Amino acid sequence: MSSVKVLPLLEPEAVAPCCPPLNERPLTAEEAERTSKMFKALGDPVRLRLFSLVASHEGGEACVCDISDVGVSQPTVSHHLKKLREAGLLSSERRGTWVYYRVEPAVLSAMGALLTSAAAKAA
Repeated sequence: MSSVKVLPLLEPEAVAPCCPPLNERPLTAEEAERTSKMFKALGDPVRLRLFSLVASHEGGEACVCDISDVGVSQPTVSHHLKKLREAGLLSSERRGTWVYYRVEPAVLSAMGALLTSAAAKAA
């Protein structure tokens, strides 16, 4: 007799785009706050590197054990990953003893649209 218990899968949190392109209309206070948190989180070189490592990792997600070599200690890596999660840039899922991180495609497309549309109109 097996004692394995099957747990239901949780749906990942839906990621809403941060805001409209910068030249479409002025940002609301809430949109500006949410967007500034994303850019502030990416303004740190270690966080930007971690974000890039997760985004470019095979399969679109990375185990924390795969992304720890960024020149800082493991507790510092965990701190920076937490800041990226709080900014809405990463989502995470615990699998056994490891935590897996991924960049939601909606985040990348929203950030790209925010700047790309503005750049296209300026050119």
